[in-house]
Amino acid sequence: MAGPEEGAQAARARALAVLRIRGAALAVALLPAAAAVVLLVGGATGRIGGSHDEGWTAVRWAVVAGAVVVLLLAAAVAAVVVRARPALSPTVPIAEETAPDLYRLVRDLAERLEVPAPSAIALTPDCDSWLEDRTHRAHGGRRRTAGAGGGRAPVAPVLVIGSPFLWWMRVGELRALLAPVVAGTGPSVHPDIAAARRFVRGLDAAVAVAARGGPERPAPRRGTPGAAVAALGRAVRRPALAFLGWIARLLLRGCRDHAAEMERAVAAAASERAQAVDYGLRIVAQEQVGLAYAGWDRLLTRVALPAWRMGRWPSRLDAGVVSALTELSRRDRLAEGFASRLSERPACDLLEEPGLIDEATSLLAARLFHGGPSEPGPDWSPVDWGAYPEEVVDRKWRLEAARLHRVLDEQPHPDAEPHPDAEPAPDAEPTLARPEPAQPAPAHPDLAASDPAASDPAQPDLAASGPAASGPVTSEPAAPTLARVMERLTAAPDRAPTGELGEEVAVLLSVELAREEALHRAEARARGRAGGRAGEGPASGGGDLWIDGCAPLFPPQPPRTGRELLADHVTAMVCCAAIDTAGAAPGLDWLDGPALLVGGRRRADLAYPVLSLVEDGDAEPLRAWLGEVGVRAEKPVRLV
Repeated sequence: MAGPEEGAQAARARALAVLRIRGAALAVALLPAAAAVVLLVGGATGRIGGSHDEGWTAVRWAVVAGAVVVLLLAAAVAAVVVRARPALSPTVPIAEETAPDLYRLVRDLAERLEVPAPSAIALTPDCDSWLEDRTHRAHGGRRRTAGAGGGRAPVAPVLVIGSPFLWWMRVGELRALLAPVVAGTGPSVHPDIAAARRFVRGLDAAVAVAARGGPERPAPRRGTPGAAVAALGRAVRRPALAFLGWIARLLLRGCRDHAAEMERAVAAAASERAQAVDYGLRIVAQEQVGLAYAGWDRLLTRVALPAWRMGRWPSRLDAGVVSALTELSRRDRLAEGFASRLSERPACDLLEEPGLIDEATSLLAARLFHGGPSEPGPDWSPVDWGAYPEEVVDRKWRLEAARLHRVLDEQPHPDAEPHPDAEPAPDAEPTLARPEPAQPAPAHPDLAASDPAASDPAQPDLAASGPAASGPVTSEPAAPTLARVMERLTAAPDRAPTGELGEEVAVLLSVELAREEALHRAEARARGRAGGRAGEGPASGGGDLWIDGCAPLFPPQPPRTGRELLADHVTAMVCCAAIDTAGAAPGLDWLDGPALLVGGRRRADLAYPVLSLVEDGDAEPLRAWLGEVGVRAEKPVRLV
């Protein structure tokens, strides 16, 4: 196995290959200018044609004109590459005065590894740690520092640490985990490697600028002189950006393999250098990385996501991941040994104000993973874990129960007969252009007849008139009861076991959720455009794709099927009925999210009865469960 010096030499060799490609591109750009100089000097001295030779004169001026055009294009491409702002990872900066112990730990680690210390420390709401060079953001990517020869001295990169690591890992584990990362500062400050990385990042940012059509600017109103100038500018800018993107992609393809090999060599060299520092403890730390990632993923998707969707963001996500992983340690026999390590000093003790840092990273996580605003507000407020069951879980269930009843109110009863005077409904697939579900849909005669409370007291004989009435009958939607939901989803003897109504309700639930998600994304894009800074590279006008000039993180969230959505909504209706009629309470499970508490204990046996109703049209298992808990399905529930 190669040592750290051999790995560093391999990285420098690859960096020189990248720089040679940059030099070759510069030589190609200067070649027409060199030819023009040769022709001009040859003509002046009489060695290449005479000064009065019209043929050579035309050639000379044609070459000079071509050289000028090439130089202008090369200068424009170089200016964009140098001034483009590469994407940075969204982070929460940690000043040294807010975490002196953490800075001291990192500096001591760098001293043991005999590498430069990182220039700063930042936290990211993700389970990863890396070094990030941010000098490209200042002065076109070059920060000059007086050195021995008066040249540039590369600045050490910023150390980015995953915030869940600080709360879950112990101090020794964090130091062992950061050792190979900090060791990478040695190759990072080498002039050749730093220049090669800067060139590749500039090309990547230039490709982004070309793909985005340049920086966004406020569009002038139509009919004004500014609108015509803007249209002309777009017409001129479009081919220029296309040419820029083609050149940048061509250069990126040329140096792609060399850059990848350079980064692999840098990582290998850093890993070899860190072998002597806490090697045994690093194995334990790597086990904690996988555990932290699993707990963080479940906390985001099952606990934080329901709150984000209703305009609330948990303000202590990092503390929540500790609770989630502690709960996992209790449930999993393989994780029993992890509980004993909780007596050791956690790495978050290295921060002076861990609560404030946790709140900042929690807000950033909500912005990155869901697209929320950058500041709290009336419709975007924090929620503590103690208030989560009442303010999030209970509201989530009631919102889903209300959505389910709205969809049921829009559908005819499967046993209803169409009114003879009613116009047939067109056969059309549900689309986003459907009327707002919040508006009361016309109820059906059978609903009014089966539920006297839903009929109009001023016209008591309309419901009884049935098909003999002279016009279509409308009434208020039926009372929101669990019995009504079960009756509508229960398979009748003359229908298929799964029931066509269940399929249609599932489709309509998917459509309504898609409409709500589209509205949310439109609001997020509007917030991004309002907060964008024009003329600052790919960060400007980013909408929901860029946040403060940083590339966001989007964890994979597999889409739910219509059947899964229907099961979730029926479960929410059952939980609302249990809370309103059986004294149950909303709760929080750190690994599974919202939970129903009956007698202070979680009931985790509701999934099978609900699936039996949704998939098979069989309500008997659910009726037995309701009888055991004491839920009265005929009683109306409170909706939001």
